[in-house]
Amino acid sequence: MNIMLDPMEARVIGCLIEKAITTPDQYPLSINALTNACNQKSNRDPMLSLEEREVQAVVDGLIKKHLVLERSGFGSRVPKYQHRFCNTGFGALELSARQTAIVCELLLRGPQTPGELRTRTARLATACEVSDIEAALAELAARDEGPLVMRLEREPGRRDARYAHLFGGTSADTTASAPMSPVPGESQTQDDAVPHGGGLAEGGEGGTAMSEYSERGSAGTRPAAAQAPVQQADIASLLARVMLLEERVVQLQAQLDDLREERQPHRPGTINSL
Repeated sequence: MNIMLDPMEARVIGCLIEKAITTPDQYPLSINALTNACNQKSNRDPMLSLEEREVQAVVDGLIKKHLVLERSGFGSRVPKYQHRFCNTGFGALELSARQTAIVCELLLRGPQTPGELRTRTARLATACEVSDIEAALAELAARDEGPLVMRLEREPGRRDARYAHLFGGTSADTTASAPMSPVPGESQTQDDAVPHGGGLAEGGEGGTAMSEYSERGSAGTRPAAAQAPVQQADIASLLARVMLLEERVVQLQAQLDDLREERQPHRPGTINSL
């Protein structure tokens, strides 16, 4: 594995992979749309506030690495960009849909548990069980050209260990543990279902919902054990809906910005036609 990315490059590649899957009709992306995607409030950790010139500099560097390609439509005055990171038919990195979704989420949000990845990849690939995520992680860690992910030390107070990508854009605290392999008994916990710092939890609403559900479970007629699956399913559904709505807002904003750019009059002194 010889693809090395810094954190900014990881964000840009992650955004291009994400938008190619979730909004294919708006892909490739203009630099304006890509900047909006990098600064998106949902499904990003950390949240950034980048300027277009900063994103353009990162894109230029990725073009030199042959990881991004400029591709504009016929007659378009706005350059647009697509990734060549994986599944392009030209490079060696070919991933399944589930593996692509996992790598995308790790690039966008950093280390995550299998349960968190199960919830967050549902919008990018077919819904699955935690065991399927663990199997895909094991495959990514056992590739012939070298591992693409690693399992980290289990943090105090957390039931499941997190996993990080190995493309160089990981944070300083990603210290590897033993060679990664599926851990029997690891399953999605309530913390995994509602990630800290993402989706509804970013605004505090996710935590409030969890608290309200817990209170109802203790005061209701059904046992708490019976309540838990319902809580997780309800909140996971809300998270998915909110994330889709926020992506749609970003998409519409990008369309509007592109229209404004294309309708801007030529500057004085330029030649409009021959």
